[in-house]
Formats: sequence, structure tokens, C-alpha cells
Amino acid sequence: MEELGLVEDLAVVCAAAVIGGAAARLLKLPAVIGYLAAGIAIGPNTPGPAGDIEDVQTIADLGVALLMFSLGIQFSIRELGQLRGLAAGGVTIVVGTVAIGAAVAGALGISTEQAIIAGMAVSISSSMIALRLMEDGALIGAAAGRVTITLSLVQDMMVIVMLSLIPVLAGNGGDAPADLGIALAKAAAIMVGVWVIGRMILPRVMGRIAVSRSRELFLLTVLALALGTAALSAEAGLSLAFGAFLAGLVISESEYAHRTIVEVFPLKEVFAVVFFVAIGMLIQPDSFTRDLDLVLGMTIVAVFIKMGLIGGLIVAFRYPLRTAFPAAISMANTGEFSFVIAASGVDEGILQPEANDAVLASMLLTLVVSPLLFAVHGRLLAAVRAAPIIGAALRPHTAIFLPDKPHLVNHAIIVGFTQAGREVAAALRGRGFRYAVIDEDPAVFRELSREGTPVVMGNAAMPALLEQASVERARVVAITVTDPGQVESVAASARQLNKRVDVIARGIAEDSHVRLRKIGVTRVVESEFEVGVQFVRHTLQRFGITSQEVQVLLLGLRRNHLGESDSPR
Repeated sequence: MEELGLVEDLAVVCAAAVIGGAAARLLKLPAVIGYLAAGIAIGPNTPGPAGDIEDVQTIADLGVALLMFSLGIQFSIRELGQLRGLAAGGVTIVVGTVAIGAAVAGALGISTEQAIIAGMAVSISSSMIALRLMEDGALIGAAAGRVTITLSLVQDMMVIVMLSLIPVLAGNGGDAPADLGIALAKAAAIMVGVWVIGRMILPRVMGRIAVSRSRELFLLTVLALALGTAALSAEAGLSLAFGAFLAGLVISESEYAHRTIVEVFPLKEVFAVVFFVAIGMLIQPDSFTRDLDLVLGMTIVAVFIKMGLIGGLIVAFRYPLRTAFPAAISMANTGEFSFVIAASGVDEGILQPEANDAVLASMLLTLVVSPLLFAVHGRLLAAVRAAPIIGAALRPHTAIFLPDKPHLVNHAIIVGFTQAGREVAAALRGRGFRYAVIDEDPAVFRELSREGTPVVMGNAAMPALLEQASVERARVVAITVTDPGQVESVAASARQLNKRVDVIARGIAEDSHVRLRKIGVTRVVESEFEVGVQFVRHTLQRFGITSQEVQVLLLGLRRNHLGESDSPR
């Protein structure tokens, strides 16, 4: 039954993904490696059951669009503006990687035109992989996550430039500046259109849908916005990802951002897996042996050269190694748009089949190596810091803005100006309480110092920085950062410097509250547990239970789960 072709392909992909993902977990490898292996197994280039690559790729495009849409929701326009300097540096990194990749590929025996296409392909990282690694490492809301998102967006925008230049490189287009100008004009027109819809139409539509209390209508409205904008972007000659990201950015400025994330997340996860399987289906296994030198050369450029360039850029903007290392490693790969660039090179008659197979094989290797490196990035970071010359040269930058330090008494210290940190700051400011912020992000330091807020830039685990924020006279230390190791280090330093201070910390791992309580943390905030608490509170109140009874019950829940109470120290 041919009409079931797409359904059958999806069934084969899901079954293969389950087997591959489970095998990877058993071997204690990143699940993405299992998904890629599953794609190779069901691809047209290996014996056994095979799926239709075109059908699977169509489904995978949905994964890319939904990923970029959810990314846009989590990344605000204000944050994009704060990191514009880093974004400009990201353009330089892309150009430099293209040049190095082309030089290496040319030295390995392919023509100049093919080498340029290969250089373009390895210069673009996988947003899907990078963000997945950031999420798995609980870094998506930290400085490393914001930097990764910014540089990923820069690379995706550069794809527009590259796709405009490929026909010119093939001799099929006569005016590169004009083609590029048209592409940028289309991008600007779409941005203006999406902004108008987001400001004038979307709030009214979403308000009506929210009043109806229909989950189905809400989800359909969100998907129509995301996929409609993505399709419009693709029709204009831009990328699906660009349009989907813009749609998410519009939602991020509305009151429906959190609900949208909850509704879209399961769909994004499923289609993301299909994307990885689709990549594996494109690979010619024999290309690893046929053109091993080209495969390894492109892999070295895409992983190690690019990692060094990106890491160097981040450090140059005064970010600490704690931020630069995971961000650079998460982007030490090739991405979904690398395949688009390679396919465009083939369509234009530039990239020959053998060279294309080698480039695709190198892409697969980068998608395997990058997660493996990320899994040990903590140990790699420790090794670099221990190096006598390099470690000393890369010591974290610090900066201090404490205009009214003598009056920092009985104040709060907010470690990490995350979304939670901003909420705490707003609540304290609204009631006239004093506070100081410690954050490693230079953009946060510039923002707060302009506003006149006491702020220290650097790693709060360093006792000297906590002392600069007058921790010995503080009433509360609120640790909102998401890196488990950093949370424990900061909590231990704060407790050592002030035995009486209340320490509130974010729990990330399942048993984090046990370790943090041993360190001396007064209150551990676990996001999943706190969500459950709010559900319990609201549900019982709707059944007529008094607020006092609910409070007693919640106190018991916290004691049982976290071993703590609501009473002050």
C-alpha cells in the first residue's frame, strides 16, 4: 500500500531509533550515537530494511524547525542585543573556518571549488547537537548556553550568504552582491512581518485561545505560527530554521512562552531523533576507507580547529574557561545545514559524488566525537587549568562594581543572574532590600553596572569574590546557577566564610539535595519538585482545604523529600 509509505518509513525509523538508542545507553555512550548508527543500518547503502530517505528527511525538517522554534522562545531579544559583539566575532570565526577547511581539502587533492564547498560545510555546527548537549549538561540557561545559542544563530545566518554564493562559484550566477542583497532583504522583510504579527495580532489570538481553555487549539495555533513562518522563510530562499526561530522569538516576548515550551517539547524531542536517524541514512560506509585522508582532514578542521577558534573567541570576550570550554566543544561538529550546503554543491555540479561522500562521512564522525568530548569536558578543563603556562594565561577575568559597599549589610547575594536570579532581584528591589550579584558573564556585568546595581564578575566559588560582595555580613546567598559542580563549590565557600548565612541553592541531579544539605545549604530548590508542590497546593485548595492545612502538608512534603523545613535558621 503505497499510501502508507510515510507511515511505514516513520515506523521503521522509530523502531531503529529505539534499538540504537537503547544500545548506546547500555554501552554508556551518548544516545545520539545510537540514533546515527540506526540511520546507517536502515539507510539505502547497507543491506537489510530500508526507509525512504526523502520521506524521512521531510520529517526530520520538522525536528529542525521545532528545535529552532523552542530555542527562540528561550532566548529573548534583549539577550541577543547584549551579545552583539560576540555575534560579530562569530562571523569572523565562520569565515576563518571556511578558509582553513578549504586549504586543507585542497591540499588533500580536490579542486578549489570543491574545497570551498567542503570548507563551508565544516564551518557550520549542529544547533541540534549543541543545544542537546547544553540541555543534558544543565547549561542551557547559563552563560555557556547563551553564548552557544548566539554563535549558532550567527552560523545559521551565514548559511544564507553561503547558499547565495554557491551558484556564483559554479558559474551559474552572475552577480553575487545582488543575490546576497536580495537574500538579506527577504530576511529583513520576514523579520518585520513576524514582528508586526507578534505585536498586533498574536496577543489577541492567543488571548482568545487561552480563554477557551482548549489545549488542542492552543497547540495548533502555536504550530501554525512556527511551521507557517518556517515555510515562508524557506519559500523566500532562506532556511526553515531562520523562520522558526523568529516565530519563537516573538512568543518569547509574550505571556504564553512557558506554556508553549511545555506543549511543544514532546514533539520536538521525537522529531529531533528522526533528524539524527536521517543523517545516518545519508552516509556511504565505504567512504571511510576510500577517502580516509579527506575524511580525517575535514574532521580535524570541524572538531579541533573550530573548537580552538570558538574557544579563543569566547575567552577573548572575557568569558571564563568554565563558559568557553563547554560552548566550544558543543559546537565542535558539523550541522544540519552542512548537509544543505553539500547538497547545494552537488546540485550545482561543483561537489563530485566521491568528495561529497567523504564530506558526509566526516560530518558523521564530528557528530560522534563532539558528544564524547563533551562528556569529559570537565576533566579536559581541569587538565588545561593545571597546565603551568596555559592555565596561568587563561585565569578568569574579574571585575567589581560596588558603588555603595559600606552599606552592604544584611543583604542578599545572588549568584548567577539567570531567569531565577532576575526574579529574586526584582522582588528584593521592589521591597527596598539591598543585594549584590555575582556572575561570570561580561554582558551581565555591563548591564548591571550601567543600572547602578552592585555586581562582581567572576566565579563565586572563589572566596575572594564572595568577600568582595561582603558575604560575612550577608543574610542570604541565593545560588541560581545550573552547573552542579559550581553550585556545590559556591555553597561550600559561602558556608566557610559565614556560618550563619542562609544558603539557597538550585538542585540539579536526583540526589543533589542530599549532598547540598551536607555542605550546609539551608534550602534546596528542585524545579520538578517545586512544580509538583504547586500542583498539590492548587488542587487541595480547589477541594476546599484551608491554606493553613495546605501549608502544614507542604511542610511535611519538603521535610520528607529534602530533609528541611520552612522555618528560618
